[in-house]
Amino acid sequence: MTLLALTACAVLAGARSRLAVSEWVADAPPALLERLGTAVDLLVPKRSWPAESTIRRLLARIDADALDRAVGAWLADRQTRGQGLRGLAVDGKSLRGAARAKGRKIHLLAACDHVNALVLAQMDVGEKTNEITRFRPLLDTLEDLAGTVVTSDAMHTQHDHAVYLLDRQAHYIVIAKRNTKKLRRQLKSLPWTQIPLQDRTRATGHGRQEIRRLKVCTVNNLLFPAPARPSRSSAAASTARPGRSASRPSTRSPASPQSRPAGLSSPD
Repeated sequence: MTLLALTACAVLAGARSRLAVSEWVADAPPALLERLGTAVDLLVPKRSWPAESTIRRLLARIDADALDRAVGAWLADRQTRGQGLRGLAVDGKSLRGAARAKGRKIHLLAACDHVNALVLAQMDVGEKTNEITRFRPLLDTLEDLAGTVVTSDAMHTQHDHAVYLLDRQAHYIVIAKRNTKKLRRQLKSLPWTQIPLQDRTRATGHGRQEIRRLKVCTVNNLLFPAPARPSRSSAAASTARPGRSASRPSTRSPASPQSRPAGLSSPD
């Protein structure tokens, strides 16, 4: 654990290679090494520092998924649950500065807390599978999903995903795009002009101002697992170039008394 802590500190400080990690550790003050559990020999302090070869052997032997599970569980144990529902975003990203053999990128699927941005679960997607097949194994690493609102992009608007989340007493917010043509047509056919606006937010970021408007309604016989409440989110953004606007239909699982339209406008 001491070597892992030292490696993590070095990476957070900007180290991008095993050699850079070992150099950072060699330059670390004895007080820091002691805080991280290293027994420093004051007579021969350099012998107290792990060599680059030691760090290399350690990292080569680590099970990355097991390490992700351990770190995620540690973070989850220290997380304070606030009032209302917890939001958890499931999203995939390709790592920068890391690659497999023949230069293939490493792609991870992660579950991140909406409020404090803690990554509570993370998993390597692998070369012979995709995000869809890793969705359930990823969330299986989290012990309790009850009362959690899981958000994701359109790739994860899958029947089996929704059934899985409902079985675990979780909620979902998913986006209906072209991969769910029948559901998208059903949502687009709803009388949105007659449905009152229920929330409006304004935000500034990434060099633009964005206004989001949200409408929510209840629909019977929705083409998605469980009686869900469709919503429609429209966003108008203005930048240095002419502004643009877009709307996207989405659906969410049965509402909880704690769930309000205003709380749905922020998750992406």
